Amino acid sequence: MQRYRHKRIRLFALLCTALLSVSCGSGETAEAPADTRQVAPPLEDWTLPDTQGTRDNTPVCLTPSMDGTKVLKNELAEIDCSHADEGYIFARYLGENPQVKLLIQVADGKKYYYDLPSDGTPEVFPLSVGDGLYEISVFENISETQYSLAFSDTLEVRLTDPYKPFLYPNQYIRFDKDSAAVARAGELARPANEDLDVISNIFNYVIRHVTYDTEEAETVESGYLPDPDEVLETGKGICLDYAALMCAMLRSQRIPARMEVGYAGTAYHAWLSAYIDGIGWVNGIIEFDGTDWSLMDPTFASANGDAFLADFIGDGDNYELKFIY
Repeated sequence: MQRYRHKRIRLFALLCTALLSVSCGSGETAEAPADTRQVAPPLEDWTLPDTQGTRDNTPVCLTPSMDGTKVLKNELAEIDCSHADEGYIFARYLGENPQVKLLIQVADGKKYYYDLPSDGTPEVFPLSVGDGLYEISVFENISETQYSLAFSDTLEVRLTDPYKPFLYPNQYIRFDKDSAAVARAGELARPANEDLDVISNIFNYVIRHVTYDTEEAETVESGYLPDPDEVLETGKGICLDYAALMCAMLRSQRIPARMEVGYAGTAYHAWLSAYIDGIGWVNGIIEFDGTDWSLMDPTFASANGDAFLADFIGDGDNYELKFIY
């Protein structure tokens, strides 16, 4: 880490009022305080070194598989738990209802709701809270917001590696070996000597390449799922898009990354954290001082405005984590 002490990167951000819209939150808006401190440099002031680092930047994309060695099912649903010990399951609906929900409830009572394809297509879902008992249920819509239980069973999970759930793709974080996001991550990781370099390069790229999509934020519907390659191609997105793109990139470079969803003040919002050997989980980036990160929120950082979110973000207490994907 010693060589990082001689460089200091400040990543400050401006609170966008659009962030508090339908897609990433609702409620009272927060006004960012005026501040004269240094802000993130413009795009042209950040360039990627044209060198090959000592770290291997070859992408590694773990591929979920349905082996059928452990299956929970009835006539309406099938849950393939063959690789639950690696942090994921496949769920597949077998009935004819056009609107179906999957519920994964964990021991502390927290409930993760997902849309489940009604055409029988299997989807991958993370077991993101680690070891313990999971209750897995499938619900069919009967009218408007009313659902009836179609399937329910429990699954005891013991992970072989606590970081595996955050290396695989899932319904929210879609990527594979042919993804454009994976290829771009390999390019950004090329000059890196260690994981911290990779995170820095990817973060700096994402906050400069992607701009906040106010129009999408105002029109996005419930059940929206990010597409990292589309975000990369269009160069715009909402908070879920930022987090999904960066998570896909980091995971393909063997760096565990979590999409985190909750509240930033009154705004319902998504950000991420990454795992660094010797440091642990880094729960957000707004400032990197050469050794430590704080508040990894690419949506805020990409604003690149002239005001700092110190009062809004504070020491991180304003970020209330609800769900991990």
